[in-house]
Amino acid sequence: MVGNTVLGNAMHSLGVMRRAGLIDLAHPVRTAFSSHAMRGLGPIAGAAHMSARRRGDDVALIDELGSLTYRELDERTNAIVRGWAAHGVTAGDVVGVLCRDHRGVVDAMVASGKAGTRLVLLNTGFAKPQLADVAEREGIRALVLDEEFLGLLSAVDPLIPRFLAWHDNPSPEFPTLDSFVEKYESTDLPAPPSQGGLVLLTGGTTGTPKGAPRQVSSPLAAAQFLERIPQRRGDIVHIAAPTFHGTGLSQLIMALALGSTVVVQRRFDALTTLKALADNRATVAVMVPTMLQRILALGPDVLAAHDTSSLRILLCAGAALPADLGNRATEAFGPVIHNFYGCTEVAVASVALPEDWLAAPGTVGRAPRGVTLKLFDAEDKVVTTPHVSGRIFVNNGLTFEGYSGGGTKPMIGKLMSTGDTGHWDDGGRLFIDGRDDDMIVSGGENVFPAEIENLVEGMPEVADVATLPVDDADFGTRLTMFVVLEPGASLDADDITAHIRSNLARFKVPREIVFLDAIPYTATGKVARRELAHHLTA
Repeated sequence: MVGNTVLGNAMHSLGVMRRAGLIDLAHPVRTAFSSHAMRGLGPIAGAAHMSARRRGDDVALIDELGSLTYRELDERTNAIVRGWAAHGVTAGDVVGVLCRDHRGVVDAMVASGKAGTRLVLLNTGFAKPQLADVAEREGIRALVLDEEFLGLLSAVDPLIPRFLAWHDNPSPEFPTLDSFVEKYESTDLPAPPSQGGLVLLTGGTTGTPKGAPRQVSSPLAAAQFLERIPQRRGDIVHIAAPTFHGTGLSQLIMALALGSTVVVQRRFDALTTLKALADNRATVAVMVPTMLQRILALGPDVLAAHDTSSLRILLCAGAALPADLGNRATEAFGPVIHNFYGCTEVAVASVALPEDWLAAPGTVGRAPRGVTLKLFDAEDKVVTTPHVSGRIFVNNGLTFEGYSGGGTKPMIGKLMSTGDTGHWDDGGRLFIDGRDDDMIVSGGENVFPAEIENLVEGMPEVADVATLPVDDADFGTRLTMFVVLEPGASLDADDITAHIRSNLARFKVPREIVFLDAIPYTATGKVARRELAHHLTA
């Protein structure tokens, strides 16, 4: 019996990948080529390159410009690598990519792997100081960006080459990726001397995000996603979540490796996304909870007018999925919710399958096989008792090795902290209580904002909720709650506080309720706390 051993986990992973269509054990040469491509080019370029060899005429990408086959993507990126080399960008250099989601960002990601450069994925919501700080810290030596972001570069070294991935100006200021595609040879390239790796940036809402370098060499890592997010060869994968973030990027890599079709759009719009899901007969949708909320806000008549019955997987990640929102999504789309939990530093921790969600709305489910997920108390002792909160730690072989600027996440043995706290339910499913640093002490008691937010968000007339901690004379710290009401709702602050008081302890009642037209969010679906703080009353 191999059981849950290293060998057993490896055999299980191979089985998961075979069922998904990622590998074919009947063709060992093809499987060896795939593994070689992954090790040499990295996960993004390796995935695209092996799919081009396997099924080059299949559609790889659909954006607002049309479609690209895997062969076209392969040839385009060969030419782009040669164009970069002509401008002095070669293996070992660091390439920053600041793009919305369109073919240009995928071109840049794949070309970076083929060139052996280090890829840094930059947040399209950056301000000038953040971009300049990250460019200097990460040692960026070339920038690929959309024309609309040129105004952010005033504090970035002007000697760093700029290449445009998207432009509307008929006479662009800098060389474009498309010009390289037209000018340079598209034949196969020699393999780079080594894998360049990539850097993901943490999704913080204040200050300069940290860099989390990654280098994935083992193709078995895919099984941790595929076991509980069952993408299959031939899926139509609509990625609404930004691909510069781990959620969108991981599913882009998976879709490219499977030879599936990826659908992207430059800017999220709820109605456009719903229409694209129907028109493309999407089988997988990847989004953050705020996107899902805006789609559902279109109303039942609009939802019913678009046939989304092809959808098998609705993957939500990047922020907490409130129970009420997930339940409404299940009513609208059927039992397709896959609630993903992880973070930039540890990648995958757990996933709730549709049956998990139906049994326990709000859960993030269970860890895939091969992932160790534990809760620890303040004395670093393992918490196994249901409904007792603890700090969440993970070991999965995908955790990063430290921030590029120095430092790392707390460790207990080989397990790394996610920075969150959570608890088990009676069925062994994980629930997230909140960020470890979001917890406040009010009246001598620990308070997790998510518990209060979820309670209020479940009220029929409430559309959205967020909280911020504020000083309080009686309790030391309390929460101010920001509430967005459904159109035509008549709730007032007293109604909300009465609902909280009837369900939770007195010290959990917010000090103040502030009504807003909309909660501000970052591109990755997290509450923009600095912007939200502007609405605090004196």
